[in-house]
Amino acid sequence: MYLIFALIDSLSFAPIAEGRGPRRTLIVFIDDATSELLALRFAPAETTQAYLETLRSYLSEHGRPVALYSDKHGIFRVNHPEREGELTQFTRALKTLDIAPIHANTPQAKGRVERANQTLQDRLVKELRLAGISDIDAANAFLPSFRKEYNARFAVAPQNATDAHRPVLHDALELDLIFSLQSHRKLSKNLTLQYKNREYQLTGQGKGYRLRGAQITVCEAFDGTVTLLYQGKALPYRILNEGEPPIPVDDEKSIHATVEQAKTIQLHRKTYKPAPDHPWRRGATSSPSATV
Repeated sequence: MYLIFALIDSLSFAPIAEGRGPRRTLIVFIDDATSELLALRFAPAETTQAYLETLRSYLSEHGRPVALYSDKHGIFRVNHPEREGELTQFTRALKTLDIAPIHANTPQAKGRVERANQTLQDRLVKELRLAGISDIDAANAFLPSFRKEYNARFAVAPQNATDAHRPVLHDALELDLIFSLQSHRKLSKNLTLQYKNREYQLTGQGKGYRLRGAQITVCEAFDGTVTLLYQGKALPYRILNEGEPPIPVDDEKSIHATVEQAKTIQLHRKTYKPAPDHPWRRGATSSPSATV
């Protein structure tokens, strides 16, 4: 039986760059039994969103593997000793889909995917250069044909030809919620909750006594759409108050992409010197004539 588990990893390199574009990250899913490349996807940086989007396309093509094998990066595992047992967004999605997460203790434990990465660093760079590809959309469109040729040359036959992938049990709408960023909030007596500087209030609940104090799951899609779930059911709501959106949090991998983007913007932007008391927040009520 092959594909007991798939190895997942990423490599940061400049196949699209070489003077033709910014550095990108390639998300890689590989079959441990056959060394077959199961999914490839270029992303601006190694982030939770990049892995979740790659996993969803993997499921649509292959189905559910028994397990996914990764390193111990914070995307896959909460490493803080005081938060032991908590799930990351990615691992929460795996468990919802009944896919077992496995974390490597050493880089050598992922030897198969590391060797594949070395090959990709060489061959994929050259293939993209020969194709004249210089943007991420064109690179992602190129990857299926590259993956097919790569597998024909480097994949090996499994000892048992039985495919261990399982059908995906959730429908498209349920998958939209699984592949979102989820948080938990407690409803107030007025059936309101706070999330990212917004105040949400449930509607259509009558007096709503039964939901007072209930634990609500907030599902935020990557396009910003918010769904409020209670016991698997979406609840209607309205936004009462809306403040400034919070500054996005970068992890140790994506922060490099953010810095490069900031450098590019600053390089091409005209010099601008804001006043010391610039009202950075909208709706600021301070006045220049206020008495100090």
